[in-house]
Amino acid sequence: MSADSEDLAQAWRRDPARRQPRGADPTGASSTGARVTGRVRRGTAKGAEVAAEQLGNVTLRLQARLKERAAAQRRLSALVWARRAGYVAIAALLAWVVLASPVLALDPQDVEVTGYGTVVDPADVAAVVDAHEGRSLATLASSRLADELRDVPGVRDATVERVWPRGLLIELTSREPVAAVPATDGYDLLDSEATRVGHADGAPARLPVVTVPVGKGNERVLESVLGVVNQLPVKLRNRVQDISASTEDTVTFVLRDGPKVEWGSADDSPLKARVLQVLLASDQGKAASVIDVSAPTLPTTRD
Repeated sequence: MSADSEDLAQAWRRDPARRQPRGADPTGASSTGARVTGRVRRGTAKGAEVAAEQLGNVTLRLQARLKERAAAQRRLSALVWARRAGYVAIAALLAWVVLASPVLALDPQDVEVTGYGTVVDPADVAAVVDAHEGRSLATLASSRLADELRDVPGVRDATVERVWPRGLLIELTSREPVAAVPATDGYDLLDSEATRVGHADGAPARLPVVTVPVGKGNERVLESVLGVVNQLPVKLRNRVQDISASTEDTVTFVLRDGPKVEWGSADDSPLKARVLQVLLASDQGKAASVIDVSAPTLPTTRD
């Protein structure tokens, strides 16, 4: 073999492409497929890594949001409990102010009372009020206090009004005497309801002295007499010296420095009073010793 032939043989042996068997793909398709498969595998692995990384990021963000939500819930719960504690503290403070503090405590110096009249003793009223000194005005039952005041001698009715923060306004309706009834040691003073409201050693100057039958069954006679007294005008009533009756329909009275008046029953008392005043102002009435107005439309006078 010549030298040229030997060179050609070595060159052929070094060239792999020339040693491929017949029918082989000269373009290297097998190698290209391997490379594509490798790339696919690497791409899949890389996608899995990216997906895992994204999933991890989502998980971290979810955990962070859950932590934030839990923290927000704790803050909200703490705020709610703080508000509740504040409400409880405020309620306790208000309860103390209303029930136990001196802010609303009743002070007898701030109590104003009107309507004592002539028979109610202010000391008796003060004793009832003083019994509630220091009590919270918010819990003081005004109706109960009014009932206690009605038990005071001489008090017919009472109303109680709170005057914040520590006072009261008390208005009394006194049982004013309208007549005197002879008693063993003087005279008992009666109001319009025949309730004893006082006592006098002698006959009162401006009250009529009542003389009626005593004993059971004669109560209506006294009621009739007092009914007449109650319906007399004040000036005329002050002139009545003695008033008496044996029955409900035989009321008579004697005027101070004046005649005897036959009144009859308590019916039509306002009309009888007007007729009597007219007759007393007339010459005929001034000269009369008896004036009869039991029939007010037909009055009569007698010397």
